[in-house]
Amino acid sequence: MIHARPARRRLVVSVVTVLAVTAGGGALAAPAVAAPAVEATHTAAAAEVAPFPAKSTVFGATATGFLTSTEVPPMDEAGPTYSAHWVPADGSAVKDIGWGFESTGSGDIVASHGATKASLTDVATGAKLRSVTFETGHTYAGAAGKALFTTVLNVNGDRLIHMHTTTSGSGKMTAGLPGNATGVTVKAGTATHALVTYSTGTDADAEKHIGLLDLAANAITETYEVPPVATTGKSNFAVSATHFAWVEYDANENVTVVAVDRATKNQQRFEVGAAWRKDVELGLVGDWVTYGTRSGLTDDVEPEPLAALTARSLKDGTTTRKLLDHTLTAAVAPDGAQTVRGGTVEQGEGVYRIAPGADGTPAATLVASSGESTKVALLGSKVPAVVDLDAHGGRIPLEFTLSRYNVRAQVTLRHVQTGKVYVVGSVQPENGVVRFDWTADLDNDRYGAESALPGAYTWEISAEPMNGIGQTLKETGAFTATRKAAPHDYDDNGSPDVLVRDSAGKLWRTDSHYDVTNGQLRPAEQELVGSGWNMFNQIEAAGDIAGGPAGDLVARDTSGVLWHYLGKGDGTFASRVKIGPGWQIYNKIAAGSDLNGDGRPDLLATDTAGALYLYKGTGSATAPYSARVKVGTGWGIFNQLTAVGDIAGSAAGDLVARDSSGVLWLYQGRGDGTFAPRTRVGSGWNAYTHLVGVGDANRDGRPDLYAYGPNGTYLYKGTGSATAPFGSKEATSVPDTAPLTHTSVI
Repeated sequence: MIHARPARRRLVVSVVTVLAVTAGGGALAAPAVAAPAVEATHTAAAAEVAPFPAKSTVFGATATGFLTSTEVPPMDEAGPTYSAHWVPADGSAVKDIGWGFESTGSGDIVASHGATKASLTDVATGAKLRSVTFETGHTYAGAAGKALFTTVLNVNGDRLIHMHTTTSGSGKMTAGLPGNATGVTVKAGTATHALVTYSTGTDADAEKHIGLLDLAANAITETYEVPPVATTGKSNFAVSATHFAWVEYDANENVTVVAVDRATKNQQRFEVGAAWRKDVELGLVGDWVTYGTRSGLTDDVEPEPLAALTARSLKDGTTTRKLLDHTLTAAVAPDGAQTVRGGTVEQGEGVYRIAPGADGTPAATLVASSGESTKVALLGSKVPAVVDLDAHGGRIPLEFTLSRYNVRAQVTLRHVQTGKVYVVGSVQPENGVVRFDWTADLDNDRYGAESALPGAYTWEISAEPMNGIGQTLKETGAFTATRKAAPHDYDDNGSPDVLVRDSAGKLWRTDSHYDVTNGQLRPAEQELVGSGWNMFNQIEAAGDIAGGPAGDLVARDTSGVLWHYLGKGDGTFASRVKIGPGWQIYNKIAAGSDLNGDGRPDLLATDTAGALYLYKGTGSATAPYSARVKVGTGWGIFNQLTAVGDIAGSAAGDLVARDSSGVLWLYQGRGDGTFAPRTRVGSGWNAYTHLVGVGDANRDGRPDLYAYGPNGTYLYKGTGSATAPFGSKEATSVPDTAPLTHTSVI
């Protein structure tokens, strides 16, 4: 179950018996006692635990079961509704009782009423014990023991109470109620006495009273005047055979628990802390008073001082015992034990019986478990066993369902091999669910993010309770990430790398990362590949031409020999392998696109006469290309050729060519190594010294074009259109050094 955020619309129980432990009385002055530190939880082990419906609270207790309110899943956005049941403590079938029932404090007898009648029913057997149709002028006042109570005004205008028992015929008048009493209610109290609440006087002279109605004598034998600070809507009362107690609140929500010895009328006052707009559950268990705020488990987003159900000794006024970590609702069983719907971190959520142990100290015994966790629990996760980093534009939906929403959650994804992480932190889950799209990134201290590597990953979710109930949750799992090799990716993380050679002959690799938030291609890291690369007069990204883990390079030296550098997949290259001599006859080389549809990248070259030659890829590391095939003439008009992959949805890789006037042309591949007639892309491209087919930089599934010039570097995103293959230029910061400091950009 998810302990969900409280709904805006709640169905209210018509008879409020949430505290059958609650009734109160008299006010005698006594010095306040400072609240000592609460000792460790005092919880007894339950010999046998029955099931209890999840998402349920207790609003009454009978001898062998509980009256419960159960959340019904919402049918619309208005929020959940609730149903009422009697839940047997032995785990037998739950009974639907409908609304308007309350426990009477006698056996399994419950009372129900409507506008004109009321009845007593043994909920365990279903037997109807008494039904009363209200006489003219009578109003239902409540129920206690084996009796129903109504009130009526006599001919003199005095308020009277009538008791209707299971054995009497007509109602018997109850003695002891003042004639000017108003707002009279009767509720279960102890085994022998009912609680009667009423007011006397009006306006500024109004007084609130609590009376104990002797059920055997049918008379109010004991009364207490309760101060105004104890009569607010959230205050409640408790009664036992020896004591009466109530709760007072000041203007700052500070709580004072007041307990009165019924025999001596001596009063004890305990300032126990702030309730912070919470109702306090109050109970009396033997010679102890218990108190704790309601709903602290799910409602509070910061520690609640009175969240724990605490017992305080009435003998010494100082000794305390923590009974439960939190309380939702409470009631009193017919034997006087406090019945609490709450939880402990150790035993979880359910119904606890609070009663004196052998030494008289209250103990909490779990008697019915809802199977829910009091501490924060991970109820489920939606993390695929295999994550495709290329899918959905690099956005992978992940989801973690927690038992509570009032936590600070953090999810960490960790690449096992490198230890690099992606962290989503300080999340307060919506209705218990942490949901986010992983953008297939990893955190980078310098640049903010870098593209994620494939391989084994672990995930960890931690959730710290904001209210301090329970320890921080930590749960882990694992998945494997995969992605296809990219032609311009040398470190196997899916994002294009740009290689630049400086004037000293050093070759640098700049990994890129596309920031979807700002719409910019930016660097993720820059590393030195090696020195001595000024021996080459042309270097080309060749794609994966030899079946390695990443893209490769081909480089032509000043004597015309072409060399192959196999990419290792970690941003570096293996020792060079000679492809062959004679490549000085070509003035332009373009590599990296599959031009004939066989799945292997090919190479194009033009000679000084303008002839265009195709070298088909073989997949061999030692002989990566087959013999050349002439595929065109007239290519001498171009000063730059760039293999860009399939940017226009044709059968194979495409080519862009820039002429001497700066016009860029698109040549769509036909799939046989030749090209369709050219299409004009646009003019002004002579502003750039290098055009690089970097592949899919922004993870939209289409190859892009990178442009490098003296005025900056830019990304032209592929559109998939043959007539307008590129979108508007976007400024980049790749590489993270100024233009014109490099002699070659690859």
